[in-house]
Amino acid sequence: MKGYLLLQDGTLFEGKAFGSETTNIGEVVFNTSMTGYQEIFTDYSYHGQVLVMTYPMIGNYGLNYDDVESQKPIIKGLVVREYCKNPSNWKNEISLDEYMKVNGILGIEGIDTRMLVKHLRNNGTMKGIITTSLDNREELLVKMKETDLTTYNYTEEVSTKSPYIIPGKGPKIALMDFGVKLNIIRILQSYDCQITVLPYNTKAEDILKMKVDGLFLSNGPGNPENLMVAVENIKKLMNKLPIFGICMGHQLIGLASGAKTYKLKFGHRGANHPVKDLINNRVYITSQNHGYAIDESTLNTNLFTVTHMNLNDGTVEGIKHKYLPVFSVQYHPEACPGPMDSKYLFDQFINNVQQYKQQAV
Repeated sequence: MKGYLLLQDGTLFEGKAFGSETTNIGEVVFNTSMTGYQEIFTDYSYHGQVLVMTYPMIGNYGLNYDDVESQKPIIKGLVVREYCKNPSNWKNEISLDEYMKVNGILGIEGIDTRMLVKHLRNNGTMKGIITTSLDNREELLVKMKETDLTTYNYTEEVSTKSPYIIPGKGPKIALMDFGVKLNIIRILQSYDCQITVLPYNTKAEDILKMKVDGLFLSNGPGNPENLMVAVENIKKLMNKLPIFGICMGHQLIGLASGAKTYKLKFGHRGANHPVKDLINNRVYITSQNHGYAIDESTLNTNLFTVTHMNLNDGTVEGIKHKYLPVFSVQYHPEACPGPMDSKYLFDQFINNVQQYKQQAV
């Protein structure tokens, strides 16, 4: 069966369909990672997106139900050069084709992904329809034009609906769930934290009543400016608790400080982005997945310092409050698989939390 990717500018890519026979509209983005595709599929930050993998063969080591970042994949579609029909790995439990069928996701192979990625780099990420039929092409284009992806609250669909506690004997951490990756929770568990995972719109007053020792702001999908309810709560908590934000959490701290965010032309998605730590004068190779960034020119430099910078395009990758234990990074120090040399940021957060606990005694 044929599969099609129709972009909003009318560009058409034709290939061979696999997975589930569905039609979806999403933002077409690309990821440059060579491995870790199942962690990418299950990263809730990709909610609402049609994913293009630049590595030429995907699925060669199959998939399993241990190495995931959420309960299920939430991408709108998958585009690859070639998918491997005979995976080989001792942990393999299901092939890519079967996995896509089970989860209702359409995939297309046989696409010239280099041409597609070049088109997206030159023209920017754009909406696209992934489908197995173009019989109603004009209707699809109209529907795509009328679909506004930038104002949709994807967080509401991926955030936990009610609080739950992950036991631990160490610091008590409130985790605001904007689409949290499981490895963030795993790393906090490695510090023996007691983690209370909260809906994204939990009120500041309710968090303070929990008598927690620190606040963690997770990653998540979509436009940060759609989450002003969370921004207002973060404002109230900045001088109350140590805070660490990753990706979406980073952008929300920026908005809470009065800065603005903007949409990147084609975003940062991959496992090899060089970021300079301006405080320690070191460069780290990082895993990234974001389409928005903090506008450095709008950051209140009387209160915040830019701590990390992307060496590819000079965008802000980290900020820190000058007087409060509040900091954030745009990339993923919890990346799995991926470079783990930024795990020191979790150490920094736990140290801030321990100091806060001692002062509170």
